[in-house]
Amino acid sequence: MIFVTRKSTFSAAHRLYNPTFSDERNQAVFDKCNNPLGHGHNYVLELTVKGLPDPLTGYVIDLKLLKDLIDVHIINKVDHKHLNYDVDFLRGIIPTVENLCVVFWQQIENQLPSGELHMIRLYESDQNVADYFGEKVTVPHYELAEAPQYAKATL
Repeated sequence: MIFVTRKSTFSAAHRLYNPTFSDERNQAVFDKCNNPLGHGHNYVLELTVKGLPDPLTGYVIDLKLLKDLIDVHIINKVDHKHLNYDVDFLRGIIPTVENLCVVFWQQIENQLPSGELHMIRLYESDQNVADYFGEKVTVPHYELAEAPQYAKATL
C-alpha cells in the first residue's frame, strides 16, 4: 500500500461558541476563541490517499487532480471566509479543528477517481493539529443566529 499526501493552505476566521450555552459558559469553555467578532488562522490541510499505483501511470492518484479536487471542494469554499457564516457546508457547526476535519472528509471522500481517502490532517496553528481517519463521527448542527451586521457588509 502506498500513501500520497497533498498539502494545501487557506486563511479563515471563525468563532468557537455553542449557541445552546450561556455567554458565561461559552466564555469559560472557549475563552478568547469565543470572541464575538471571530479570530483568524492560517490553516494547513494535508489530505492523504492510499492505494496501489496504477501499472500504466505509477500513480495512486494524480496529485494535480487531487490538488484540483481539494481546491474545488474545500479550499475555494473556505479560503478568506468566516467559517461560521460564509460556508454553507459548515453552517451550524462549531468550527473546531476536529469538526473541520470530519466535514472536509465528507466533502472530498466521494470525489476521488482512484485510491481511497486515508487521512485528513488539519493544522490550525503550529501548535494545534487534528488527524481524522474516517471513523464514524457525528458532528452536531446547531441553529445559529443571523450573521452579525459586520458580516453582511457589501463592497
